[in-house]
Amino acid sequence: MRTQFLPVSQADLADRGWKQLDFIIVSGDAYVDHASFGTAIIGRLLEAKGYRVGIIPQPNWRDLAAFKVLGKPRLAFLVAGGNLDSMVNHYTVAKRRRRFDAYSPGGKVGLRPDRATIVYANRLKEAYKNVPIILGGIEASLRRLAHYDYWEDGLRRSILLDANADILVYGMGERQIVEIADSLNAGISIKHLNYIKGTVYKTTSIDHLIDPVFLPKFEKISQCKEAFARSFKLQYNNTDPVTGKTLVEKYPFGTYVVQNPPADPLTTDELDSIYFLPFTRRYHPMYDKQGGVPAIKEVKFSLVSSRGCFGGCSFCALTFHQGRTIQKRSKEAILEEAKLLIADPDFKGYIHDLGGPTANFRHPACKKQSKTGVCTHRQCLFPKACRNLDIDHLEYLGILRELRNLPGVKKVFIRSGIRYDYLIYDPNQEFFRELCEHHVSGQLKVAPEHVSPNVLKSMGKPSVHIYQQFVAKFNKINRQLGKEQYLVPYFMSSHPGSRLEDGIMLAEYIRDVGYNPEQVQDFYPTPGTLSTCMYYTELHPLTGEKVYVAKTPHEKAMQRALIQYRKPKNRRLVKEALEKAGRIDLIGYGKQYLIRP
Repeated sequence: MRTQFLPVSQADLADRGWKQLDFIIVSGDAYVDHASFGTAIIGRLLEAKGYRVGIIPQPNWRDLAAFKVLGKPRLAFLVAGGNLDSMVNHYTVAKRRRRFDAYSPGGKVGLRPDRATIVYANRLKEAYKNVPIILGGIEASLRRLAHYDYWEDGLRRSILLDANADILVYGMGERQIVEIADSLNAGISIKHLNYIKGTVYKTTSIDHLIDPVFLPKFEKISQCKEAFARSFKLQYNNTDPVTGKTLVEKYPFGTYVVQNPPADPLTTDELDSIYFLPFTRRYHPMYDKQGGVPAIKEVKFSLVSSRGCFGGCSFCALTFHQGRTIQKRSKEAILEEAKLLIADPDFKGYIHDLGGPTANFRHPACKKQSKTGVCTHRQCLFPKACRNLDIDHLEYLGILRELRNLPGVKKVFIRSGIRYDYLIYDPNQEFFRELCEHHVSGQLKVAPEHVSPNVLKSMGKPSVHIYQQFVAKFNKINRQLGKEQYLVPYFMSSHPGSRLEDGIMLAEYIRDVGYNPEQVQDFYPTPGTLSTCMYYTELHPLTGEKVYVAKTPHEKAMQRALIQYRKPKNRRLVKEALEKAGRIDLIGYGKQYLIRP
């Protein structure tokens, strides 16, 4: 029998003979029943544990009746803004409304509100006053404590308070949601669930806490950027499940927001079981007439190998969400899922990706992490590779080899990105060679992000010399293979630490290597990143050092234009930037100049 979708209507409940659901998930995304979508994972996991679960995807938040379509749940509502923070989903870095939403049917915009998690939770409180509300997903996870909000250009308090919810699950959430569900089902009040790792709750008494870490009070961080930087550092240093402490953030009128230590990582067997829940692996058929849900295209024929990342890029929120501990799936489970892809009528022979946050991370950064946790005082790859770093691509390579030998598979690509520095540090170059020989589709995307030492230091990225070693090795291997393949480097403009002089240094590098970037990413200050803290405070929270930040739209435009200096429309901005930086020596005739007089 074909797997059913989880109920989305009263008709679905009637088909099952159900009168009431145990849990109802309210999501800012359209309903896609695939393991790349958090709503589907949590719904299927609770279903596997014996609970009756329904989904209200993208309810009309202006109509209270939209939140009552499945009735009142027996245990709780679960609320998530979607696979992206709703503000990032809605707005560009220039704060302009986006015209396409990959997580909505037909790519249509406007089907979720700004700050979806807050709006949904408050509407549910109107509809069913006494039903517990549990927040989860990326929006809640990265806004779980006081945070800088780029769109308001100021600090916002914990989303738990603004949503008027009972408890917040941070991180991926599988372990926590099952413990919460079983506790509620056993008759324990939501008010007493203050002990579950990987959750945040609000309280007026902290007498029960043992040895907590007190963050600066909300009034203090609202008035003092240095205090916010200190708070962020304490949070950053308590993101590991082995060493993380309970964090306490005090608000006015005697309210405390308490963050319990992170949940323990899933074992390989547990992670395997998550990806073998009975997903239909497609969007709900109610979206057929609208052209489906575009986001499924990127993941339908891709395979997840791992979770977590020890790369430590300052502009990435993974440290706060998935953590720095690698959790991996077994080779056997990956191969079994690959067979499901091959059996799909739409499969054309190409597996689009085998990866995770960083494709070539398949095991913990070092052997001591499982006992002592990740280091709080140093990073694994920055400013250089730690001497304890365990570098090995052979397990990942073995899976790739077996995948590409499966009947029906023509090619296995790696599109989720690799850490080229980790690859360069590996003395065994088997993976590098086979990457070029079998797993590049003519172009390989990499992310050096910048070349200026000042900017790379703020980014937590390796020296440009490491990238140059990678480029040289990539080109050498491709010459040996007789292949014409190219690197597509991503560069970021206006990241904290970047002055006009640094932007000019990057432009000169682009000139010297003959690269003509089609895309440039302006730094986007999103919740939960070191870089966002730098952007707001103009301090590096881990070192206390002052950091230059380009904040005016005009300076950002100049830095972006420098990266694409060859475009005629950018000439005026590039000329202004060069004059302002005292680099008119780069204006002239010939290849050594950026623009003509």
